[in-house]
Amino acid sequence: MTQLSWLDETNLTFPPLDLALTEPNGLLAAGGDLSTERLLSAYQQGIFPWYDEDQPILWWSPSPRAVLFPEELKISKSLKKTLKRGSFLVTCDTVFDQVIQHCASTPRHGQDGTWINDEMIEAYNQLHSLGHAHSIETWYDNQLVGGLYGIAIGRVFFGESMFSLKTDASKVAFAHLIAQLKAWHFPIIDCQVSNPHLSSLGAREISRDHFSQLLKDNTKQDTSIDWRKEWNPQLAL
Repeated sequence: MTQLSWLDETNLTFPPLDLALTEPNGLLAAGGDLSTERLLSAYQQGIFPWYDEDQPILWWSPSPRAVLFPEELKISKSLKKTLKRGSFLVTCDTVFDQVIQHCASTPRHGQDGTWINDEMIEAYNQLHSLGHAHSIETWYDNQLVGGLYGIAIGRVFFGESMFSLKTDASKVAFAHLIAQLKAWHFPIIDCQVSNPHLSSLGAREISRDHFSQLLKDNTKQDTSIDWRKEWNPQLAL
């Protein structure tokens, strides 16, 4: 039986990915911290934190890995009608803190509580202030009704969480994000672990080795995108 690796706060090195436990979902290590340096290093290797408040920080690298290739996005007929109707306004990086707070507090079917605790919120807000984390916001009648957030490194977007307070609000945000990433030549969106909602949008599973190679090929690419200034809300319409 593989022994779980424990990290300390002075060493940013993660164990090899092939040491990740098969079940549940590729648990790789515990401990460490949520410093910007560690988080960016983790994502570039295909590792992310996910833990409850009463647990130490847990680090995961699932295999298979759920991803979405922009050209494989599935948009249902009803969602196409919603997008064409234009009743939602979709913005980028205007209220990141509100989005992550909603992702933490909005009830989800089949889930009791949230993994987005205060420590996580502080860490990702710091990533946002440094230009690494981004939010997509959906508005209806000047009210924030949906959105999502994640991290961009090179030309890979690592999706973290989404929320919806109105039908299709998160799907509209996701469709706009994919259209924009496609225009910016991002070849892949990390969805972490598959679920029916993501699968309905076109996400599929690939091996960890395949995912790792995609990260090597794309996270080092130089990008100088100003997400808020270059965001084009017309692309998905």
